[in-house]
Amino acid sequence: MKMLKRFVACFCAVAVCSASMLSAQELTEAQKIAASAAAAAASAPEVAPEVEKPDYWTESLKTNIKYGQTTLTNWAAGGDNTVTLQAFVDGNANYKKDDLFWNNRLQLDYGFVYASSKPILQKSDDRIYLESKLGYKNAEMRNFSFSANYDFKSQFTTGYDYLTPAVPDGYESLEELKRKDKIELWKDARKVKSGFLAPAYTNLALGIDLKPWKWLSLNFAPLTGGVVIVRNEDLRKNYGMELKKAYKDEAEMSPEVLEQFQEDMASGDLSLIGQYYKSSRFEFGTQLKADVAVNVNDNFKYTSQVVLFSNYLDRAQDIRVNWDNRFDWKLAKYFSLTFTTNMIYDDKVLIYSDVDGETKQRVQFKQSLLFGFTWTWAGK
Repeated sequence: MKMLKRFVACFCAVAVCSASMLSAQELTEAQKIAASAAAAAASAPEVAPEVEKPDYWTESLKTNIKYGQTTLTNWAAGGDNTVTLQAFVDGNANYKKDDLFWNNRLQLDYGFVYASSKPILQKSDDRIYLESKLGYKNAEMRNFSFSANYDFKSQFTTGYDYLTPAVPDGYESLEELKRKDKIELWKDARKVKSGFLAPAYTNLALGIDLKPWKWLSLNFAPLTGGVVIVRNEDLRKNYGMELKKAYKDEAEMSPEVLEQFQEDMASGDLSLIGQYYKSSRFEFGTQLKADVAVNVNDNFKYTSQVVLFSNYLDRAQDIRVNWDNRFDWKLAKYFSLTFTTNMIYDDKVLIYSDVDGETKQRVQFKQSLLFGFTWTWAGK
């Protein structure tokens, strides 16, 4: 029995010693692994936290679709049944980094009206206007900057002056004609007034910008060069295009050419007259542009732009004027009332009037008041 007790005590002692040695060995291995990991982490290069790249662009987009309608039934006072539809897009993309800025704006307008008294669609609004300005602010005068300003103006489609056609022989009024025949008569009677690139105005203006107040921006560009384009031959004379070199001096023309030239010029047919005029005209002068943007409150905004241009190369005292005004009144989240006016005076543009029967320089004016759907998006 004593022998058995001694054997058990020895076995237990050996087991305890073995377990202690094994634990010590395992702890040593764990410590080695931990120390190795700590050394590796200490020697590894530091990883810089990810920094978001700056975005120097801000974008915005505004769209309007406006609709109007008038329906008359047994209306003693008279009038026309009319339908009006007009769309407007105003997009901006501006870049700014430190003292350098680049502002871009594109405005597109298009609309038409249908009146029961004229069985054809009439264009009521048509405008393409692109502005792009690259500038650098003066470090000492924060409201002052040097700039290069580019702009382009034209329209999408052909515009007409819709004259009332003469009643054909054998009829007492146009209402006696079939609809198809009336449409053809109205189309034949209309006169072309404008078209795509007829005219188109493009300018590059080098000068200075001054922003005395948040709502007012002035641009003075004493070095402004531009090209006026009139692609349609029928419109070249009335938009002040110059005669082609071969027809400037009648003394240098051959008798046959002179006879044909004088005959065509006296015909009054613009398609014959226009072939003798150039399709473009270069201008170089000075430009003054003023932009006003006033936010009366969150729902009412007024913007205006006045552009004055004087051509050094031809009668510098005759100033070309473009003045646009826009009032936007937000009635609800997606609905607004818009009132616009556009005024133009260009001494080179000749306009015919039924009032005095003359073709001469005139003040051009347009106004529009419409209610419609509005959607606005603004990026960073």
